[in-house]
Amino acid sequence: MPYGKWYIEYGHGMGKTLGFADEMNAYVLLDRGTWLARRDQLRLVQLLAGDGLLDNPYHIISINPDKHPGVNTQAAQRFIEWMTSKRGQDIIKNFTIDGEQLFTPAGNP
Repeated sequence: MPYGKWYIEYGHGMGKTLGFADEMNAYVLLDRGTWLARRDQLRLVQLLAGDGLLDNPYHIISINPDKHPGVNTQAAQRFIEWMTSKRGQDIIKNFTIDGEQLFTPAGNP
């Protein structure tokens, strides 16, 4: 065991992992969306949130057309431009579950 007997690698998606942690009264690291969607069904309580060490940034890149012919590079570029635009970032910022912000936009577009 690389981490010790206390560590359990469950090997399922976030929802099942959260349910398992709740049954075991265990600690678990998970994404904010899963927590917000399921917290009312759990005995677990949130201990830590908002620390930059827990950031889980998403990235968007276009596929290299030289390596993957037939890729719609123009559409990919339009999507990237929209996602990184003020409007796209505002949509990300304003997406909430029960009034709580789910994602943090990526700076100033």
